[in-house]
Amino acid sequence: MCGIVGMVDWRTATPLDRLIAVGSAMNETLRHRGPDGGDVWAEAAGGVVLGHRRLAIVDLTSGGKQPMHSKDGRFVIVFNGEIYNYREIRSELEESGRRLESDSDTEVLLEACALWGVEKAVQRAIGMFSFALWDRARKTLRLVRDRLGKKPMYYSVTNSRVIFSSELKAFRSIPDWAPTIDSDAIVGYLRHAYIGQPKTIYNEAKKLPPGHILTVECGAQPKLTCFWNLLEVVTTGISHSASMLDEREAVDRLEVLLRDAIRLRMIADVPIGAFLSGGIDSSTVVALMQAQSTRPIKTFSIGFHESGYDEARLAKEVALHLGTDHTELYLDAKHAIDIIPRLPDWYDEPFADASQIPTYLVSEMTRKYVTVALSGDGGDELFGGYNRYFWAERILRNINRVPGTLRGPLRAILQAVPVAAWDGLLSMAPRSLRQAHAGEKVHKIAALLDAPTPEAIYLRLVSQWPNPDLITTGGREQAGVFQDASLAAKVPNFVSRMQYLDMATYLPDDILTKVDRATMAVGLEGRVPLLDHRVIAYSWSLPPHLKVRNGQGKWILRQVLNRYVPHGLVDRPKQGFGVPLGAWLRGPLRDWVEDLLSVKRLENGGLLRPEPIRKMWDEHRAGVRNWQYPLWTVLMFEAWRERWA
Repeated sequence: MCGIVGMVDWRTATPLDRLIAVGSAMNETLRHRGPDGGDVWAEAAGGVVLGHRRLAIVDLTSGGKQPMHSKDGRFVIVFNGEIYNYREIRSELEESGRRLESDSDTEVLLEACALWGVEKAVQRAIGMFSFALWDRARKTLRLVRDRLGKKPMYYSVTNSRVIFSSELKAFRSIPDWAPTIDSDAIVGYLRHAYIGQPKTIYNEAKKLPPGHILTVECGAQPKLTCFWNLLEVVTTGISHSASMLDEREAVDRLEVLLRDAIRLRMIADVPIGAFLSGGIDSSTVVALMQAQSTRPIKTFSIGFHESGYDEARLAKEVALHLGTDHTELYLDAKHAIDIIPRLPDWYDEPFADASQIPTYLVSEMTRKYVTVALSGDGGDELFGGYNRYFWAERILRNINRVPGTLRGPLRAILQAVPVAAWDGLLSMAPRSLRQAHAGEKVHKIAALLDAPTPEAIYLRLVSQWPNPDLITTGGREQAGVFQDASLAAKVPNFVSRMQYLDMATYLPDDILTKVDRATMAVGLEGRVPLLDHRVIAYSWSLPPHLKVRNGQGKWILRQVLNRYVPHGLVDRPKQGFGVPLGAWLRGPLRDWVEDLLSVKRLENGGLLRPEPIRKMWDEHRAGVRNWQYPLWTVLMFEAWRERWA
């Protein structure tokens, strides 16, 4: 895991010292991603400079040093990530007559690209990666990002140059970099709490989409090539699901795949461990790690003393059963709150998934003991774990029972009753039917009554601001996968369709971005075995009833876990990885909120409308409604603007 930067300046006679100065300045901004060393390489003839910051994981010797040149001298690479099956690929290369000098996966990838070409090389690779490959003979740059987008790649292409980096902050070290804010990106951000690829917060920069290769050469249009297409994997899997094995064989097959995915991700020349929350996903990863280790696996969890936010107790029970070397840390609110001012530095553009706070805190603790940590991310998307999957299906079924002419009046009636009144009324229901935050849920359901399609229901459930254009002063929401009318025919099952949409958007742009920035901020490598592309392909070949059954998700994953951990230890309602954000906003963060959301400040910024934001803040502050998440999107935007704009 590392940080990479680079520039190709097509203008003639670019001085070598200028190239080196720019590359070095860019590289220095990523020191946190690679604390074990850094170097740049430049060539005036091509106007190219490549930079690399190293976090040494495999082959700790100088044999893994980058930028790295191919044996024939034609190619130069800077690589971020891991190729887990590099030893198998190495054997293929050696059978073809290539002799490699190191035990570095970077050298294996470089020589594979030189021998087979970039696309064939990455199709062989099991791993997470983003890399840049410079062809000195053809003066061509290729930028590559892994299948799911686990590793980031930002780029900017003009007629005169191309620049790229693992993080946007590197671009700001270029003297004439003068970006402008993309108002359309702000609208999308306010809906989702992240900026979806290929957009960034700037008009002048983009994210390379997952599973793509960008080829850039002087005088030609940039060429974007897809080497792995998620929708093709999904539709191919669905078309073959009818020929699935019986249930026991299906569970056996999944266990074999997961064991191998985890085995590969346990390869390292540095200490490794795992995040453990006590939930299905992380418990499965840890159980299969421990089953393949001769020593206790190091596991890590954090807890908060506030009720409803303590995962540490549950994680400890699982750790005790599996016999791991477990470390837990209970944090007070001050420790968590103290990192909030640093978030804009780590994320470079507005990002407002509040679980970014505990993810950083557990990474910070873990890095004191190990250099690599495996996580359970991806299980919800692959095996149907999110509560919204069950909510959306249930809501759709009930909405269809209400005549269209009655939906508007019914919505008005439900929303006319205050949240607190609904809480009081529904508290008198039988205990088995009572819900936490019942009034909030009634209002949310009411807002869905006029949703015209299943996709509209899903989009509303994943929205922070359902009408983001109403609080911005410009910009419009861009059409994308959420508006793809052909998707229902390709993925007919509604829950499966939501899973696909999450994997195409929320997973790379929120979850994997959050994990990458939080771990890399402390120089920790995070590995995500459930998102091995072989596991993904298999999961989509499973019929829906092997994932979601009797209103509960992850059925097949639970069957694997039950072979290692007693059912009662992990059979509990899903709990998000969060912090008591709503209470913090009203309490210790109140002055910070008042400053960022002041009318004068919002008006001077010229990008957001103060009136709806202030109304929401007033309701939240008074305890009338819990608007913690939409408010957090605005707060993180304003905090970013204060730091970078």
